[in-house]
Amino acid sequence: MRDVLERVRTAAARVAAPFSSLTARLVVTVVVLVAVVGIVVSTVTAAAIHGSLMNQLDGQVRALVQPPRLGGINLNNRGPGTFVAALPVDGGAPRGVIAGDSPGSRIAVPATTLRSLGPLPDDGSIHTIRIPGYGAYRVVSVVGGQLWIDDTPVAATLIAGLPLRDVNSTMRNLIGWEALLTITGVLAAALVGSAIVRRQLGPLRDVAATAHAVAALPLAAGEIGVTERVPERLTDAGTEVGQVGSALNTLLEHVERSLGARHRSEQQVRQFVADASHELRTPLTTIRGYTELARTRPDDEDAVATALAKVDEESGRMAALVEDLLLLARLDAGRPLERERVDLSRLLLEAVSDARVVAPGHRWQLVLPEDADGDSTPVEVLGDEQRLHQVATNLITNAWRHTPVGTTVTVSALADGFAVHDDGPGFPPELVDRAFERFTRADDARRRAGGSGLGLSLVQAIVASHGGVVGLESRPGDTTVTVRLPPPPPGPHPGNKS
Repeated sequence: MRDVLERVRTAAARVAAPFSSLTARLVVTVVVLVAVVGIVVSTVTAAAIHGSLMNQLDGQVRALVQPPRLGGINLNNRGPGTFVAALPVDGGAPRGVIAGDSPGSRIAVPATTLRSLGPLPDDGSIHTIRIPGYGAYRVVSVVGGQLWIDDTPVAATLIAGLPLRDVNSTMRNLIGWEALLTITGVLAAALVGSAIVRRQLGPLRDVAATAHAVAALPLAAGEIGVTERVPERLTDAGTEVGQVGSALNTLLEHVERSLGARHRSEQQVRQFVADASHELRTPLTTIRGYTELARTRPDDEDAVATALAKVDEESGRMAALVEDLLLLARLDAGRPLERERVDLSRLLLEAVSDARVVAPGHRWQLVLPEDADGDSTPVEVLGDEQRLHQVATNLITNAWRHTPVGTTVTVSALADGFAVHDDGPGFPPELVDRAFERFTRADDARRRAGGSGLGLSLVQAIVASHGGVVGLESRPGDTTVTVRLPPPPPGPHPGNKS
């Protein structure tokens, strides 16, 4: 049983296969609609004409019995095939004749044939009977009529009628022509509909060709440029095909941007791994060298002390680098930070005070907002105080480390963050756009100037984790880094909690 069902399912699939395309389904739909309309119109037309012909014929049948004198006197002027019969009331033999095709000719109907007709209702209505050997007739029966036979009136039940052959012939011809016209219309609809549907669906095939061309591209790896687009003429939003083409172009643009972002991310990861390896290799090489020095000269106390000092220095530098890398990894993974009200004014004051001690050769200025009376007003933001302190420290350290002695560094508290400005030489123009990328330095020789190239990267990552943004504007003598942070919710100052 299961095999039989499987065979039936396979056969049905083969039958339906040619109609699986949209073109075939639309053409079949048009053909079916034309066929149904043709059949309905033909049926209604045939029924109307048949009814009209039958009414006309019934009127002619009733006219036969208007003068009751039938037979030899009145039959001559009746049409061919007219049937008249008399069933005498005295029980005599029935008599009937049919008018021939030539004028005056008559065909006698045998009495046995007349008796086989059976009794007819004498209600004056028109009835259909079949006379053996002569076909179908529409007849009417009149009681108490007179049939003149040999100029002698005979009281009888009169039956008169006309043949249905003309009506049936007309209907056969009509139905034949309707069938021919319907079949012709269906074939024409199939041919013309197929041509029109194929032409109308041509733009959709062009859209599909674009999709197939994109699907054939190697998208697994490498730099990928999805340059295929649906032509502009097929992106009209006023048409269904245009909507599909426009949506496909939008999708391809998103895919291209996503693939480009993925490629850039892969390149950044590769560069990040290479830079991290280089940064870690330098202290490791130094540690290995001084360890070898201490091992080869164990009796030289000065050499051993120098080696241990350098090992300790490079270990601290490597530990700081690893901590920065771990922090970046946590921030990239979306690790949540603390969310509390932070007194940004106090935080900046502490950072600037520390900078004055570390870099006394620079001029330091701290600008805080003031109220109408000239008193400083605290600036509060929402975030992680420790990480925000790290942001301020990194920016201030970057300002004095890469500027000459005597440079003025101004730290300004803003309503929604702070800014660090210096009048030093500024960033190289080619470095401004990628200043916040990891391991970015102004020197291409990878010389260490006391930093690993992760300071500004950490700043951007921490600020982004807070929902803020970092901006950089730099030209010789005017460099400003601006940090914007979300404001805290309404509430008392953290130092005034009760």
